Amino acid sequence: MLKIGEFEFNSRLFLGTGKFSDEETQTKAIGASETEVLTFAVRRMNLYDKDLPNPLANIDLRNYVTFPNTAGAKTVEETVRIAEIADHAGVCDMIKVEVIGDDKTLLPDPIATYEACEILLEKGYTVCPYISNDVVLARRLEALGVHAVMPLASPIGTGRGINNPLNLRYIIEQANIPVIVDAGIGSPKDACYAMELGADAILLNTAISGAKDPVKMAEAMKLGIEAGMLSHEAGRIPVRYTAQASSPAEGLGFL
Repeated sequence: MLKIGEFEFNSRLFLGTGKFSDEETQTKAIGASETEVLTFAVRRMNLYDKDLPNPLANIDLRNYVTFPNTAGAKTVEETVRIAEIADHAGVCDMIKVEVIGDDKTLLPDPIATYEACEILLEKGYTVCPYISNDVVLARRLEALGVHAVMPLASPIGTGRGINNPLNLRYIIEQANIPVIVDAGIGSPKDACYAMELGADAILLNTAISGAKDPVKMAEAMKLGIEAGMLSHEAGRIPVRYTAQASSPAEGLGFL
């Protein structure tokens, strides 16, 4: 059971919305993923601008925890304002704090992220910041009181998988709060690898919505995450540099 703040989840797959080609595909992919958490960018929805579409319009949100993010924010003030819009709209069970610091790489601003988290925690939000693979920042945010940290696997939408498994492992090993790997996952093997490293959950969007068959990919990601978690719990064999016989040598005779 995954626990974030007051919320508990069986599924370790958090699914992004808003990038699917049509509502039918999105609905089927959500079902295939068996997710319990739906994420979305507030600034791309009509919560923020009534002229924008609402990708959640035909989804029964009573069956899900809604997890809006502050994508598009570049300052602390913007971040807090977007969170408050989602809260006032009643779709802010948790908030993903995302403050972009670089337009080319879309990497998060660590200082603004910390400051925004501090304000939102004081306001009583369940706060989950999106960060780079910054081991020190993850520790500082946990000390601040955030409910989970969300380090990226690689830059948003690149599908490059886990660029820095060592730092990700460091973050996971030191954390006493959930670690949700977010951004850059391209295939089930990437999700499986992240879970094998000890991640608590994976947030996916483009890897599913941009696949040739998003519904099949949603199921594949679900299974990859489950396999990775089981593998982590089982404990893999050590990596060796010499061959090891797969059968015991004792008791072997000669013809």
